[in-house]
Amino acid sequence: MSLSHECRLCGAKLTRTFVDLGMSPLCESYVPEARLDDPEIFYPLHVRLCDSCLLVQLPAYVPGEDIFSDYAYFSSYSDSWVAHAKRYAETMIARLGLTGDSLVTEVASNDGYLLQHFKAEGIPVLGVEPAANVAEAARARGIPTEVQFLGADTGRQIAEQHGRADLVAANNVFAHVPDIRGFAAGLRALVKDDGLVTLEFPHLLRLIERRQYDTIYHEHFSYLSLLTSSRALATAGLRVVDVAELDTHGGSLRVHARPDDAGEPTERVKAVLAAEEAAGLHTVTGHQGFAPAVLKIKSDLLEFLLSAARDGRSVAGYGAPGKGNTLLNHCGIRSDLLSYTVDRSPVKQGRYLPGTHIPIHAPERLAETRPDYVLVLPWNLRQEISSQLGYVRSWGGRLVFPIPELEIV
Repeated sequence: MSLSHECRLCGAKLTRTFVDLGMSPLCESYVPEARLDDPEIFYPLHVRLCDSCLLVQLPAYVPGEDIFSDYAYFSSYSDSWVAHAKRYAETMIARLGLTGDSLVTEVASNDGYLLQHFKAEGIPVLGVEPAANVAEAARARGIPTEVQFLGADTGRQIAEQHGRADLVAANNVFAHVPDIRGFAAGLRALVKDDGLVTLEFPHLLRLIERRQYDTIYHEHFSYLSLLTSSRALATAGLRVVDVAELDTHGGSLRVHARPDDAGEPTERVKAVLAAEEAAGLHTVTGHQGFAPAVLKIKSDLLEFLLSAARDGRSVAGYGAPGKGNTLLNHCGIRSDLLSYTVDRSPVKQGRYLPGTHIPIHAPERLAETRPDYVLVLPWNLRQEISSQLGYVRSWGGRLVFPIPELEIV
């Protein structure tokens, strides 16, 4: 009997596969040593395309509460991400004329990495963060934070308690919500009638173009184009008025939306929609052909690792991001081919990658063991990491980037 799934945006039956990556554990469920012999749950990573509204989506195999209530991702451990947040804050303060009388609310505010920049300028802020452990880190920085999942009801409650915001930011969360319509309604409840909502999310166009299939994991329920994100926001009375293309996360969009009576969208909105249409993303058939590209990445990476093992070369990893766990589990890579990885986050050090059980060490381990190759898992931070790992060359080590195609530098 085949499972029946419905589109989370329009309710149509989902019958078409976008890509099927097999089974994988939750990508942020790092395993402590004491639980290495315990069974792990693997869920399907079978991404569907809605024939009706074109939303590319992963059915909610796992409730959001199971993923995000206690979370191992702390934004502040990426220097480039904190710098990106600071630039955003400076731009928005200037563009919107924000002052001590304004309010900036961030949804999925993590450890306060973004709101700290507004607070430093004397602008009142409010975080909304579902992971209690991460919210605690934000509060320790003096960022008032509500521990809530945003929906229509919680959005209204938060607005009643704290007031509606001049600016509502939601970075890398729109793709992470199973109830995309309820989340959009929550955003509308939080923003003033003349306020602005900005959302950042990885752009489906870039995911396909750059073969970024490792950004598919259970935490990402939707894979958004400007077309489908506009349709989702419109269900809550929010209209896209501007868009910026960003380099973050391998190519993202920052969408600006205002309550319905907003003016005409900018030329940038029309240009991005035109680029999507030219790439075929406004038709069902334009989404085909991604699966063979995924298979090529898998076969090239495995070929490299097997060849390195045959030649007696050592390979270690750099980073323990969620995307790396999709890649390693899909390729069936274990510690016989990748002996360990390192990560700057102390929360991950001493644990093991989900599914593959590859150990995670502190970055100093690389200099101690001097591997021949370092496989960079957070390839989206290529520039930052290449400069951090400059010292690897001192013993003749080389960096390996698996996506968009295998590259050894």
